[in-house]
Amino acid sequence: MKILRWIIFAFFAIGVGLYPIIYLLIDARFGLLSSKSAELLANPIWNSAFYTHIFLGGLALLTGWSQFSTRFRNKNLSVHRALGKVYVIACIISGSAGLYISFFATGGWIASWGFGALATFWLLTTSRAYITIRNGEIDNHKMWMIRSYALTFAAVTLRIWLPLSQIAELDFIFAYRIIAWLCWVPNLLAAEWILNNLKNSVSVKSE
Repeated sequence: MKILRWIIFAFFAIGVGLYPIIYLLIDARFGLLSSKSAELLANPIWNSAFYTHIFLGGLALLTGWSQFSTRFRNKNLSVHRALGKVYVIACIISGSAGLYISFFATGGWIASWGFGALATFWLLTTSRAYITIRNGEIDNHKMWMIRSYALTFAAVTLRIWLPLSQIAELDFIFAYRIIAWLCWVPNLLAAEWILNNLKNSVSVKSE
């Protein structure tokens, strides 16, 4: 069961991590861009932020998932550290770009607040993960990395909820406002549940 979970986890992380490549291969108005105005699509600042966000966010997904493998980390410590640096840089730049484009989110202020909060918490958790490892606080670093990647994984859950909302024949704008929060809040709650279980298991072993 654990191996199956890892396969599913890796499949979504890699699949969605590579997803932005599609934007290089087909019409620029693909996917969510089809909901944007021609004026916004012609804005070079917004375009730079959008593509920076999706490509570096994809890179964060691709580099982050393997960091949770204890076996990989122990056998490849130098690689783990190098990937960790790439992950942090990708998250900080992508999160900053994401915060900017959140002001132009489809669905108005409800969606903007949702994606803006996601970008803010993503930046904060990733920064804390970096600061704690620089201070040698390994256990705290692990906790903040779990939170950070839970928010990185919002890129995956977003792309799960969107087609499900279409299958349910929900109005796109209505659904998108909800998904702006649904794509990351449950992820963060799941991360806290995992962390609580880890703390409990450590407490039981120490007794």
